[in-house]
Amino acid sequence: MTLTVYMDCHSTTPVDPRVIESMHPWWHDQPGNSSSKTHEYGRKAQSELEESRAKVASIIGAHSDKITFTSGSTESSNTVLFGLLHQENNDHLIVTTTEHKAILDPSAVIAESGIAATLVPVDQHGQTDLEGIEKAISPSTKLISVIYANNEVGSINPIKEIGAFCRERKILFHTDATQAVGKIPLDVSNLPIDLMSFSAHKLYGPQGIGALYVRNEEIRRQIRPLIYGGGHERGLRSGTVPVPLVAGFGKACELSQDLMQTDAQKIGAMRDRLWQRFQTEIPNVILNGHPTERLYNNLNVSFIGIPSEAFIIKLRDIVAVSAGSACTSANPEPSHVLKAMNVGHARLESAIRFGLGRFNTMDEVEFVADKVRDAVRELRG
Repeated sequence: MTLTVYMDCHSTTPVDPRVIESMHPWWHDQPGNSSSKTHEYGRKAQSELEESRAKVASIIGAHSDKITFTSGSTESSNTVLFGLLHQENNDHLIVTTTEHKAILDPSAVIAESGIAATLVPVDQHGQTDLEGIEKAISPSTKLISVIYANNEVGSINPIKEIGAFCRERKILFHTDATQAVGKIPLDVSNLPIDLMSFSAHKLYGPQGIGALYVRNEEIRRQIRPLIYGGGHERGLRSGTVPVPLVAGFGKACELSQDLMQTDAQKIGAMRDRLWQRFQTEIPNVILNGHPTERLYNNLNVSFIGIPSEAFIIKLRDIVAVSAGSACTSANPEPSHVLKAMNVGHARLESAIRFGLGRFNTMDEVEFVADKVRDAVRELRG
């Protein structure tokens, strides 16, 4: 193999060629603005917008009118936090310590503005339990946000139980489901979720487009928009909706829904094989995250004694991996997720995340396993 093997699918996935094909006409042949109702180009763009919205809604079991298009999960999550929480109402926010920075950074800004915000700890696997949330709630708690599946270690949270807990207490519940949508079967008609953020580029769609699910109009009316100027997306997100990206998002959701079981079996087998090779051929390698309740494409491991940066540099021409979230790559500090899990210094400093995807092959897995084994031996001396 001459090209670097791509195994960083938690950061972003390759765009499926079928998605690219679905987007192509909307870049040139059909250039209409979906808000331009005075001509056929605009009407066709509007039709595509709504057809794609229905496909995006379908992958989470929602009605299409519950979906608002955004630029991605980060904007969706910011819309929820800044749009719902207000100091004058004495609102209180609860989030977990292992959230994506799209939740943690806005939470910090919200706290600085005078709104109460509480961070709830996680266990050694990075999962949230109800006891911690229950201890944190107060009479003014308005919103609780818990990540569905962690973007670094892949651990899946008990979302149904947490959501039911919130629903019983009339507390709004948001989940960042960016890593889960398209991998885990989700049906919001059977899940007590009020708000959900997710993105196209984590499920083989284009970057720059995402969605916010809002359960009902009563909740929607409570959200103050982040962006004003035209009243697009029923007033919640102004700005011309990028029809090519929406078309790609819709196709990506359609494909992921159709291929969910096939992808899970194929990618899960490759992930398990990679971990098997590491366990049998490399001493002192430790799995981070829950051993079974995790995303099928995630493998986060610590090669004890080898700094993450040294590992990545050594293998950068062999395999594309990361030490954590792409959204924290500008920050050289160790993973906040692993810190919150209290894994210890040795594991914290040597963690590597492998994110396998639809277009990886078993031959690539065997190749990467060989190269990682050899590199670890060399780096350990």
